[in-house]
Amino acid sequence: MDVHLVDGTYELFRYFFAVPAAKDVDGREIGAVRGVLTSVLSMLERGATHIGVATDHVVESFRNDLYPGYKTSEGVAPELLSQFPILEEALEAMGVVVWPMVEFEADDALASAAAKAAKDEGVRQVLICTPDKDLSQCVVGKRVVQLDRRRDTLRDEAGVVAKFGVKPQSIPDYLAVVGDSADGFPGMPGWGVKAAALALSQYPHLEDIPKEWREWHPSIKKARLLSESLFNGWDDALLFRTLATLRLDVPVFENVEDLRWKGPRPSIEDYCRRMRSADLLARVRRQTQ
Repeated sequence: MDVHLVDGTYELFRYFFAVPAAKDVDGREIGAVRGVLTSVLSMLERGATHIGVATDHVVESFRNDLYPGYKTSEGVAPELLSQFPILEEALEAMGVVVWPMVEFEADDALASAAAKAAKDEGVRQVLICTPDKDLSQCVVGKRVVQLDRRRDTLRDEAGVVAKFGVKPQSIPDYLAVVGDSADGFPGMPGWGVKAAALALSQYPHLEDIPKEWREWHPSIKKARLLSESLFNGWDDALLFRTLATLRLDVPVFENVEDLRWKGPRPSIEDYCRRMRSADLLARVRRQTQ
């Protein structure tokens, strides 16, 4: 079997900016919710059997306690934030497993689910459905891969190396020095993507980098400046790596079979009626015939 793990937060953001606004019978904004539901249903129609969706029920997480500058919900449109609980309830009504994250982030749930599913010998491939660079650290050979459903492209381990210049296990170190504007931490001064790729392709983790810049591999330019930046701000670098490292201990499922789609719950009819989505209900029903 293949296991599909969907980044519900990414999908909801994507559809919020891609589809027209729409209201349900109660006047709630649900345009993006309908987009995500239709997208997940299309996966089932194309043969997906085991699906889990992770969402950021609350944008803030334990990382905000570690670093004050970490991303928050500030500036996110209320019409978007209000759709998270609606999406979670609607997916459950559709019979899809959902992990609404509060203490952790959706990425942590996806990482935990990918690691657990990959241990199951009955799983052929784990597909993490998101282009998010953070999740590249979870890629393992061709067994655990990233699927960008919008572009219909797969990123396996060779793809991670081709894109970032480092192996998946070095992605947290890479993000620590380069920074991640989406997550709100700046990285280390002077470190760009080329320098990070050159250094971490030679030294996979920050601790592997020689403290004496003269010992650095000759392919790494401006070694002295990079060394001074890294080791003068060592504590920051380690903190940023902690922020970039996805957790693997989030409770997700007991057994991969828990993710098998067995059809919608009776409540799906009411959800589709309230969302004025008779066509969606008809398609869900066809999947169970």
